Amino acid sequence: MKRTAAAALTVALAIALAAAVSSSDRNPPRQLKNFAQLLSALEAGARVRAVFHYKDMKLVVKGKEETRIPEAVGGMDVGAFEYFAPGAIGNKEGFLSFSHLQLIKHARYGTVYNYVKVSADETNKVRILAQYLAPGTFAVKMEETFETEINDGANKGGAYFYLAGPDGESRPSP
Repeated sequence: MKRTAAAALTVALAIALAAAVSSSDRNPPRQLKNFAQLLSALEAGARVRAVFHYKDMKLVVKGKEETRIPEAVGGMDVGAFEYFAPGAIGNKEGFLSFSHLQLIKHARYGTVYNYVKVSADETNKVRILAQYLAPGTFAVKMEETFETEINDGANKGGAYFYLAGPDGESRPSP
């Protein structure tokens, strides 16, 4: 009797898992393809996820453009953000800014904070500042700036933004 119940539970779990995987394949997250869509989603309280394909970006280190760009992808939720309308703080274009700080163990730098600051403007340009900071002192151990544009499905922009709700739906954050 116990084996029958265990087998039934195993089959039920397998069916549920297959349905979940199948559902995510049919309903990929909805891509936000320009600054207006991105800002609109954030202002409506939607959960947004950013994914960065660094190889598709311009890399600047110590003021010089690098030719070797890492084959790397990063992602983050867009949580707290600020939007500044044109002229709000002397800026020509409207832009939004958000960041993330995470303690990591790096092969070369050891334990450091990985700080990423992103700004996107109404011309669809995106600038990403990446730094490794020493815990305690916040001394900069590494700094890189990546420049690209919001990927619209047709261009080669390396910054992708997606609605983060189930099935790509716009849902307010909990």
